[in-house]
Amino acid sequence: MAHPAPAQHPQSILDAEAVLHWYDRHARDLPWRVGPRERARGVRPDPYYVWLSEIMLQQTTIAAVRDYFEKFTRLWPTVHELAAAPLDDVLARWAGLGYYARARNLHACAQAVVSRHDGVFPSTAADLRELPGIGDYTSAAIAAICHDEPVAVVDGNVDRVMARFLALENPVRDEKPLVRSRVQEAVPRRAGDFAQAMMDLGATICAPRRANCLVCPLEPQCLGTRTGNPLAYPVPPAKKAKPERFGHAYVIVHPDGSIFVRQRGPKGLLAKMTEVPGSDWTANGQPPAFPLSARWTEAGTVVHTFTHFRLTLTVWTASASTPLDEGWWSAPDSLTSEAFPSLFRKVLATAGALPIP
Repeated sequence: MAHPAPAQHPQSILDAEAVLHWYDRHARDLPWRVGPRERARGVRPDPYYVWLSEIMLQQTTIAAVRDYFEKFTRLWPTVHELAAAPLDDVLARWAGLGYYARARNLHACAQAVVSRHDGVFPSTAADLRELPGIGDYTSAAIAAICHDEPVAVVDGNVDRVMARFLALENPVRDEKPLVRSRVQEAVPRRAGDFAQAMMDLGATICAPRRANCLVCPLEPQCLGTRTGNPLAYPVPPAKKAKPERFGHAYVIVHPDGSIFVRQRGPKGLLAKMTEVPGSDWTANGQPPAFPLSARWTEAGTVVHTFTHFRLTLTVWTASASTPLDEGWWSAPDSLTSEAFPSLFRKVLATAGALPIP
């Protein structure tokens, strides 16, 4: 797809003061955020809250995260309490939020903060990167938001803003160094407010399917606006077809209504989450190999898309009272509190054991 060429214009430089002026009036009210007015009065963000929210928000929306954040901070109000919680409890409370390695890293990071730093998060991005599950983006976000370290904080929203601001002709993933350097050169003294302002700008004004340029503080220097079609940016990367995998899921129902479940292994996809017994997931698919002798009935199929592949599971149900070697019977009123990832909630819904998610 051809994109209109931006008009000739001097190098566009982010106007941090304009962005902050907009943020002071339009900052979103978020449960983990200290707003600009409170910040001006000297109220400091809680690094535990900022860290927790940033981990939860990876690959997830604010709408999906709010309830989880409030649930976690109600159960574990400090990093000390989260570190002391059993991992299984953390996984169970995370269930449904997806990308479950985040939950395991979250717990490991909490324990590291307590054991290495007496429960106090490091104040610099460099030191934060030494903790489990904290990479370049999260370390920069915590350091900037909590301590005003002058580091560029670039998430997906900021990528989109910059792709339009610079009218990037290549996909953002191919222009990461340029985007980061242009944001870095604009970071002002109020680094934390600037980081959150740029995120808010991308979430509310320079959004994925709309660009409200008339009220955008960056409009005067925006090259994407000058093309007349800012929504042409960011240029999408070429799509690759996801590989397909196939398998079977076996829902064993006790005469009392309980469901036989087990914990997945300690490593790999969905590690340590709760599942029903099943087959390997293969590219070609295999006939079912039922885990016990019973009258098995096909209940339907579940299609679930992971980051790197698309999975189709055939769901089978049977009544039995003999358990398998490893696992436990989960009573009907306990199923909703098990650490099922979304995939197995779909499986159980297909089998009629849980409401349709």
